[in-house]
Amino acid sequence: MKGPLFYSKILLFGEYGIIQDSKGLSIPYNFYNGALKKDENPSESAIKSNESLKRFVVYLEQLQTEQPELVTFNLEVLKQDVNSGMYFDSSIPQGYGVGSSGALVAAIYDKYANDKITVLENLTREKLLQLKTIFSQMESFFHGKSSGLDPLNSYLSIPILINSKDNIEATGIPTQSTQGKGAVFLIDSGIVGETAPMVSIFMENLKDNGFRTMLKSQFIKYTDACVENFLHGDVKSLLENTKQLSKVVLNNFKPMIPEQFHQVWQKGIDTNDYYLKLCGSGGGGYILGFTQDLDKAKASLKDYKLEVVYNF
Repeated sequence: MKGPLFYSKILLFGEYGIIQDSKGLSIPYNFYNGALKKDENPSESAIKSNESLKRFVVYLEQLQTEQPELVTFNLEVLKQDVNSGMYFDSSIPQGYGVGSSGALVAAIYDKYANDKITVLENLTREKLLQLKTIFSQMESFFHGKSSGLDPLNSYLSIPILINSKDNIEATGIPTQSTQGKGAVFLIDSGIVGETAPMVSIFMENLKDNGFRTMLKSQFIKYTDACVENFLHGDVKSLLENTKQLSKVVLNNFKPMIPEQFHQVWQKGIDTNDYYLKLCGSGGGGYILGFTQDLDKAKASLKDYKLEVVYNF
């Protein structure tokens, strides 16, 4: 048995901001994927995944009992499959900000939800919001509080524009340039990030008036501008605004940036060779980079391996 593939995702812009109604832009990242599977001789990681699925089934049963109008599952078949060793076979690294739990949630919804909303129908805003709500409840099992965007992206495999909490739409992004020197890339921090503690720090900071003012006047302002610039293919403004965003993050989100990257982050701002930003909740995992000249960025970051996500 092997189910369909569900891909990882990258939230290009909007981490933390979308909790406070900033814009956001999420794109599928096909480099990593996962699928539901059964094996005769399961590996250690397959057994671990199966154990986690067993706990997830208990949670879904509870969710269905509490909110039957939101979503119901074919629990009988799901339980049978899980009890006979089904697991999620995934190349998506966990704790890296590329949506490992999102792909799993998408796969379970796709296979076991009753009356599911599918990619083939006319995806109205209402349907997208309904899916996002379902996924948010399902994914809360893994993170404590989830926006539902990661599974939504993985399930639909199309870029999603977040205008605000209640206004999301499928979107197109400019075609990648094969000639251009500019790129969006990932750097592996070599550390696994935990989402829940990072979100807790953020929620705690929100109680501070100065932090809230900074979010609105700077962080959200530059995030929204970056989303607009990216969608319109305005590379010059995109890089200017990403630089400002990178500064704001370095000054105000220090705990989310692994310590050994504080200087690397500053170096990018000082030299203009590249600008770094958080990928997901931070604390480890991947860091996102933007550059107008990939060769320059590679030379400047020669101690790190860069994975290109998008060329412009």
